[in-house]
Amino acid sequence: MTKLPAPTVAALDESHRHSVGKIFHAGSSVIVHRSDDPAGYTVPPHSHRHVQLLCVFSGVVFVATGIGGWMIPPGHALLIPPRLEHSVEMMSDVSMRSVYLLPGDDALAKRFLQVLAVTQLVRSLIIEAIRLHDAGVEGRKSQLVLDLLAEEVSTLAPRPLGLPFPSDARLAELCRAFMEAPSAHLRLDQWADRLAMSRRTFTRFFLRETGLSFAAWRQQACLFACLPKLAAGAPVTQIAMLAGYDNVAAFTTMFTRRLGTPPRAYMRRALPG
Repeated sequence: MTKLPAPTVAALDESHRHSVGKIFHAGSSVIVHRSDDPAGYTVPPHSHRHVQLLCVFSGVVFVATGIGGWMIPPGHALLIPPRLEHSVEMMSDVSMRSVYLLPGDDALAKRFLQVLAVTQLVRSLIIEAIRLHDAGVEGRKSQLVLDLLAEEVSTLAPRPLGLPFPSDARLAELCRAFMEAPSAHLRLDQWADRLAMSRRTFTRFFLRETGLSFAAWRQQACLFACLPKLAAGAPVTQIAMLAGYDNVAAFTTMFTRRLGTPPRAYMRRALPG
C-alpha cells in the first residue's frame, strides 16, 4: 500500500545532510546528482535553493509537500520549486537522477510541481551531464549540455499524477487512511457523515480543500496506490481487486484513460543508464 510520509519533520541522515548541504551552497547554476535507494527508504522533509528536476529511471517515488503529493513512476520526473519543503519516499527499489537549476527561468516556473514525461533527448542529456560531471569535464561542451537540458525541461509533457492534500486535519486524516486501503466504491456520504456535514456542504468543502471533486480525488488516489504494486510485479487482477474494482477491464479502462497506456505496458517503461 502507498504510505504517506508522516506529517512531522525528521532529521536528515548524515549522507543526505551532506548532499543537500552541498547542493544548497553550490555556486554552479546547474548541478547533476544520481542516487540509488532501496524500497522504504525516506528522505525526510528538506528544501534547497535550486529548482530540482527529480527524474526516476527505475522504481516508483512518492514526493510529499504541505500542498499535496506526487507519484513518479519510471520514465517521469517532478519539477520541484526552490525552497519548498518536501520529503521523498521510495515505494520500491529506486534509481534516480536529479538536475538542480538556479531559479530565474520563467518557463520553468510555470511547470512547478508537475509530473513530466521524460523524452529520450532529456534522458540522454541527463546521462551525459552526469558523465561529464563525474569525469570532471568543464567548459563549453558541459555548458552546452546543461543549457540544452534546461531548455528541454520546459517542453516536457505533464502527466496527471498529482494528488492534492487538504489542510484541514480531519479531512487529511480520512485521506491518509484511504491511501492505506483504497476503494473505488467509497461514497461521498460516508465521509460527509464522518465529518457531520451534509452532502452539499461536504462537496463544497472537499472541492475548496483539494481543488478536485470527491470522485476525481478518489480515482486519483486509487491510481496512486496501484503504481508501487505494479512496479513490484503484482498481477493486474490482484491490484484491480484491492483497489475495489469489480473486474480487470474496468480498472484497465480507468488506468488507460488516466495514463494513456494499459497497466501491464505502463510499468515496463524505465530509463536505462
